[in-house]
Amino acid sequence: MKLIVCILAAGQGKRMYSDRPKVLHHLAGKPLVGHVIDTAREISGQSPIIVYGHGGASLRAAFTGESLVWVEQREQLGTGHAIGQALPSIPTGYMTLILYGDVPLLRAATLQQLVGVAERTGFGLLTATLDDPAGYGRIVRDPDGKINRIVEHKDATPAELEFAEINTGIMALHSDYLHRWIPALQNKNTQGEYYLTDCVAVAVAEGIDVVGVAAATASEVMGVNTRIQLAQLERQYQHDVAERLMAGGVTLRDPARIDVRGELTCGRDVEIDINAVFIGKVELGDRVSVGANCVIEDTIIGDETQILPNCVIESARIGEAVRIGPFARIRPETVLGNGVRIGNYVEVKKSQIGDRSKVNHLSYIGDSEIGRNVNVGAGTITCNYDGAFKHKTVIEDDVFIGSDTQLVAPVTVGRGATVGAGTTVTEDVGADELALSRVKQKAITGWKRPRKPSN
Repeated sequence: MKLIVCILAAGQGKRMYSDRPKVLHHLAGKPLVGHVIDTAREISGQSPIIVYGHGGASLRAAFTGESLVWVEQREQLGTGHAIGQALPSIPTGYMTLILYGDVPLLRAATLQQLVGVAERTGFGLLTATLDDPAGYGRIVRDPDGKINRIVEHKDATPAELEFAEINTGIMALHSDYLHRWIPALQNKNTQGEYYLTDCVAVAVAEGIDVVGVAAATASEVMGVNTRIQLAQLERQYQHDVAERLMAGGVTLRDPARIDVRGELTCGRDVEIDINAVFIGKVELGDRVSVGANCVIEDTIIGDETQILPNCVIESARIGEAVRIGPFARIRPETVLGNGVRIGNYVEVKKSQIGDRSKVNHLSYIGDSEIGRNVNVGAGTITCNYDGAFKHKTVIEDDVFIGSDTQLVAPVTVGRGATVGAGTTVTEDVGADELALSRVKQKAITGWKRPRKPSN
């Protein structure tokens, strides 16, 4: 049976104290609802339905261009009402999986198990057992242990509040049932809302078995209502990522101090020091080491490369056996060849640097093409911006650039040339030439340094 996923994401999230819709708050660099959408796509070939309300314009803008079915819930009258708004988009003859946009850690394997149960019985319900179930609806079972109904926390009796098994709100059932039951829901409860969970009692009354599937861990089904809960789930997510990395052979100096906000792929014998942050899609080759306090985003790093502490690398391609840092910044569209050395307080932007070239100290290289075996001295700057346009600097193979050099682009330094320290290069330098632009040094004898008068 085909599966369609409906994600409820209309809540305002008042306890977040934010102008941003709750489901757009980020966990691991992605909106909460983005995690849910990704999981939905993993298990269903259909475009998920998103029921939205508060902040609908910003929510839709965050997923512009994606294949989603949007349904507006103008009034928030409960989960049953939300599904009612989505019914025209839910075809009959399907299995429907209902998820929540603020529950980001659900695993596809758990949901596949839930859907499998529903395909056999007609109705599967995801449950969990909590040490502190306060605030959650409770599962009420009959004397035979079968699920009988769900009672919301505010409507529960003192005896029912003692139950530790809770309703996660996540369920899978035949769409035909939804089309039959949802229009008949009543709002006779303390909240005056239409509860989706009332469908459980209706199913039981019709003789349909509602089968519970227990989540493997409580954190998997935890929702976000406060920033405290958001931080707790962030740490749980990062804990899970760290364990997967270590299980795959990565050495983490402290598993509690790594943040992966995207997809991190590692080769063999990778070592990562504390407080490293990985954003977007990052690939680390074999035997790569990443020092403390580094931020690496959308970058591919080749085998044997060392990233020393306190470096920032964005949207770059780094070759093999490269050494970067400490305190270096590699900006987007940079390509470093094999064996390159980028030292402390060096910034490289939109440049290609050939094999075995070195930029070791306090330099800025922007909009440049640097060949092989080039040495760039300390304090060198490529002057690439004239106030309106960017211009290119070309430094060919085997060039030696002395310290404190300014290369005013557009300019080319030919193969094997030498540029003396303190030179400002405004014209092309030919192959094997020496370029100098220093003022001749003077010595003035008997010079008296100005001094303040003594008292």
